[in-house]
Parts: sequence; C-alpha cells; structure tokens
Amino acid sequence: MIITPQDSEADGTAALLLAAARNNAEWVAAVCRDGAFSGSVWSSARRTPPLYPDAVSLTPRASAAEVVAGIDTGSPGCSVKDSFAVLDLAPAGFEVLFEARWIHRPAGPPGAVDDVAAGAVRWSEVRTAAELEAWEAAWGGGAGTGLFRAELLARDLVFLAGRSGGRIVAGAVASAGGGVVGVSNLFTADAADAADTADGSAGSVAAVDAAWAAVLGAVAARWPGLPVVGYEQGADLDAAVRAGFTPIGPLRVWLHTA
Repeated sequence: MIITPQDSEADGTAALLLAAARNNAEWVAAVCRDGAFSGSVWSSARRTPPLYPDAVSLTPRASAAEVVAGIDTGSPGCSVKDSFAVLDLAPAGFEVLFEARWIHRPAGPPGAVDDVAAGAVRWSEVRTAAELEAWEAAWGGGAGTGLFRAELLARDLVFLAGRSGGRIVAGAVASAGGGVVGVSNLFTADAADAADTADGSAGSVAAVDAAWAAVLGAVAARWPGLPVVGYEQGADLDAAVRAGFTPIGPLRVWLHTA
C-alpha cells in the first residue's frame, strides 16, 4: 500500500480534529462540574450553565441516539456540540444554533502585530478568586455570575487578562489536554478598542490581533511544543487566520426547541 502526502495530511487533520474535540470537551466538563465521558460522547444529565453544551461528540462515529440519550431535553436551553458537523438532530427536536470552524496553529511564537495596540495592554495570568471574578465581569460585559469557579485556577489551564489603566480590557482561556492547547473565550473591550477611531472598526481589529499575539505568546511559554486549537466563526475566524491559524473542519451547535 502506497501512502501519499495527501493521505498523510488527511490523517493529520483527522487526528487534530479528534484532539480539538476532546480538548474542548474537557474544558466544558471542567466548567460544568457534572457530566461524564462515555464512548464517543461527553454529556451531562443535568442542565449545564448558559453558553455551555449538554453534550459534546468526541468522534465522528457518535450517533444522534448516543448523544441525546444522556441529556435532559425537557429543560429549556438544552444544546449539543456536534464536533464534526455530521449529526442530524432535527428528528429529536433540535435546530442548528450556529456553525463554526475548528482552527489549528502549529506550536511557536506569535507573529508581529501593531506595536501601539500591543503596547497599550499589559497581559498576565489570573491567580486569585478576586481576579477571576473581575475577569468574568469583563468577559461578560457586566457583573460576574460565578460561572468560573476559583478551583479552575488549580487545573492545567490559565485565564489570561489584558489590563489597561488597571482595568481588564481583554482576556482569553488556554487549556491543555488531548495533546493540544485549546484557546477559547477570547475577548476585547469594544468601547476601549473604538476610542481612537471614528467607527471603532480599525481599532477593534488591531486590539483583537494584539490579543491573539499575547495569548499565543503565553501559550508558547507555558506549553512549548504543543499545537494550538480552538473554533471560531465570522470576523473572529478572520482574526484567527491572521494570527496564523488554519481552518481544519466544521462543527455545529444544536439547540433543542421542540
């Protein structure tokens, strides 16, 4: 049997998709506290917090029945992360909430970014419960809800905060698992980003690019040699591509509406 470069590339992408799905499911499990890994699915029998799925498929072989079996479809807001965009959950009363793309970046330092945008924000790890509360408030655009508990700080993940004038104006989460580092929850404060431009667009782009560079620099320092994954859509996907990521596969999030 002859293995072509195309075969090797396909195998590599498939392995990255599996690693990305597993990494993301581990992050979801850490936030939700409940739930269990079983076969091709992580799921929680109890409703998860807002913005977090009740089930995550871990391989493209997971069936719709397997995914739905372990979750509470009777409670409002029940959702499923279809990590490989292969499930048909419509017969079970779900509708597609959104679609996105998994992304991958090889291990390594970030590229160059706008010096003004990068220099305006100082980045560091969140280390205390009070800092984490402030981080969540900045991420959510208001008061924290206690979604991210202090015990998360003891896991192999890091909340990164970008500060300007003593205020958190940007942030992200980086978590190791599955042989990769997953980046999620990346945000910048739009009001601060827009201060120097008429419509906010250019400033916002520069700030997001600077945030990606800071996060990738922190990941490279903490987990040297590990590739970076995540998922994005729309303008956020464009920003990730500018930061050196490559889209590697689709995913869907389904919401139970019946």
